[in-house]
Amino acid sequence: MKLPRREFLHLSAAASSVIAIPRLATADSYPSRPVRLIVGFPAGYATDIVARLIAQSLSERLGQQVFVENHPGAATNIAAEEAVKAVPDGYTLLAMTVTNAVNATLYKNLKFNIVHDIAPVVATFRSPNVLVVTPALPAKTLPEFIAYAKTNPGKINYASAGYGSAPNVNAELFKMMAGVDLMHVPYSGSLLPDLLSGQVQCAFPPIPLAIANIRAGKLRALAVTSATRSDALPDVPAVAEFVPGFEASIWHGIGAPKKTPEAIINTLNHQINAVLTDPKVKERFADVGGVPLGGSTADFHKLISDEIAKWGNVIRTANINPA
Repeated sequence: MKLPRREFLHLSAAASSVIAIPRLATADSYPSRPVRLIVGFPAGYATDIVARLIAQSLSERLGQQVFVENHPGAATNIAAEEAVKAVPDGYTLLAMTVTNAVNATLYKNLKFNIVHDIAPVVATFRSPNVLVVTPALPAKTLPEFIAYAKTNPGKINYASAGYGSAPNVNAELFKMMAGVDLMHVPYSGSLLPDLLSGQVQCAFPPIPLAIANIRAGKLRALAVTSATRSDALPDVPAVAEFVPGFEASIWHGIGAPKKTPEAIINTLNHQINAVLTDPKVKERFADVGGVPLGGSTADFHKLISDEIAKWGNVIRTANINPA
């Protein structure tokens, strides 16, 4: 039976309004079930530590569990691709880090674009890496280390978590700006055992991974990679004090699949910003050598874009390629 045009239009409009109601209700009632936060590193890594701190407090604020899922592999690209393919309903989030910015240039055939396919929610945490050396190395200060490296070109090995990892690109930026020649030794697993045993002489690990061994005297901290000193290691100078302009921080944040409703993005941004102002969260961040960030979604978008440009230049100049 063919309906009159006026009745057809009336019914179509009514149907459209019925369809729209659940969508609005979903955004207004978010979250109504647990939320998963995908992490591209194994448990115990810096990104995982930060993600779990955020998830715990965010669960309390949202009234729903935010649980961490570790999906390591392919330098975080597996986790990022899973988040990109997830339903954009706010129930799948991605723990982002500087590695995502590095990978944008490092990998030529990614199946996603981190800027276009992930919606930035909020930056959460910033922490410097720290240049550490084994106690057997004669250099006890950063100027002594630079001088020693210049008189022994290619004889100091530095460890990293692999090509394109933060310790790798930090070291390459340091080499470029300090004018030294260090030999790269990439690791697919933890670099700490060989660093502690002296098989390699130095590294630029995140403070959360190195701080216990620094405090125990098993590693000597020469400098932090942030523009200024870190409260976690107040007696350790910044590289920039001797190499002007050097800055290489590890940052973390939360992203969501593209097309996640703006209302949900705004809810998450607001609630995570509130988490970051909690004195207990600040204290726990300080314990692992970092500070909370926060801010708007636009702030986080700018951070990601700036970091892609910065590390893209280092990757191209140093000719870094994934193994």
